[in-house]
Amino acid sequence: MRRLRMVVTVVALLALAAGCAPPGAPGSGGGAQKPSGPIKAGILAPLTGVSAASGQDMVNGWNLYWKLKGDTVAGRQVQTTPEDDGGDPNTALTKARQFVEQQQVDFIVGPLLANVGLAVADYLKTTGTPGFYPIVSADDLTQRHRVDNVVRVAGWTSSQVHHPLGEYAYDQGYRKVLTICTDYAFGQEVCGGFVHTFTAKGGQVVNQLWNPLNTPDFSSYLAQIAGSGADLVFSSQVGADSVRFVKQWAEFGLKDRVPLLGGEVLTDQSLLRSMGPEAEGLVSAGHWAEGRPQKETQEFIDAYLNEYSQLPSYYAAAMYSAAQWIARAVERVNGNTADRKAFLDAVRGTELDTPLGHMKLDEYGNPIQNVYIRKVERRADGRLVNVPIKTYENVSQFWTFGADKFLKEPVYSREFQGTPDQLRALGLQ
Repeated sequence: MRRLRMVVTVVALLALAAGCAPPGAPGSGGGAQKPSGPIKAGILAPLTGVSAASGQDMVNGWNLYWKLKGDTVAGRQVQTTPEDDGGDPNTALTKARQFVEQQQVDFIVGPLLANVGLAVADYLKTTGTPGFYPIVSADDLTQRHRVDNVVRVAGWTSSQVHHPLGEYAYDQGYRKVLTICTDYAFGQEVCGGFVHTFTAKGGQVVNQLWNPLNTPDFSSYLAQIAGSGADLVFSSQVGADSVRFVKQWAEFGLKDRVPLLGGEVLTDQSLLRSMGPEAEGLVSAGHWAEGRPQKETQEFIDAYLNEYSQLPSYYAAAMYSAAQWIARAVERVNGNTADRKAFLDAVRGTELDTPLGHMKLDEYGNPIQNVYIRKVERRADGRLVNVPIKTYENVSQFWTFGADKFLKEPVYSREFQGTPDQLRALGLQ
């Protein structure tokens, strides 16, 4: 009898200890124990500075999802706190620490700029807090220097979208290209994605020109096209540089004489709003195409236009799709975001149709998704949009090279653009 009382007492104490353990801790029952209270989401975006308009698009896209679908998932309210990182890594780190250490958010979504995203990812690696990156596209974030708890939900890598474009260009009969791209990591990775596949098919790069950010006058670059022997120009520009480049391209008389292919953000909707007839007919590649006729895309566009009186950029579409993705994962763990491993596994295992198209994650935390070859056309209401003229489905960040082969190569840079000569020099071909 005495032995029986001792066994009962021990069992009771073990049950009490398990009940007092925090969610996700050993003995807590993992996902079986549903926490109460709100789910706290911290949003990092540049709401001031040169990227403020794109940062506001990010917040708008995120907020629209919860307004349309309701802010309660699996019985828990999703509370969003946006913070302005000003496009500055130090400011972003301060805000990220406040989110994690003071507000104890369940996850962080954002930011926009690559240098900011890399700095925040390094911090999140030390805390284990999930970070969801729909916008930051630095290749190595989900390649050579990936962080397990940082996942690119509804995101992309800079080169991913432009690998198909290089093959597309060759298949259209172009053989010699001159590139004009912004001279920093994003522009170099975008350009590298295009050049790698274009030259792998047999195309030739006759010259690569690199312009600094905030270039006011592109005439010295455009003047080098004549006499170069190029039958095609590829350009990647960002922000106001995109608007200036497209305008000066037309003013130089090149629009109807020299074929031009653009990187994704050259004709992003955030910039098309400031363009006119000079942009009509331009062809680019992107993982977002607001002219895509599918229901999930057009319903989102109609709702965004009704709410904000403008068409959504990729920044808005990606953040809306990220909210959709996260909500689905929260449902899969029955609201238990405190069990980080189970929550992140649910995020990685989610596959869904978004305004961007069908998406799922690879084992490195980057989406396998559609890439659209897009042409700028004018809608019936007079607005310019990117309309798909060809769709590449299930595009991996490693294109058709395979992860093992691709990751043996350096990340794209000015020095490495993936040409056959460069690969041979490295002993990789």
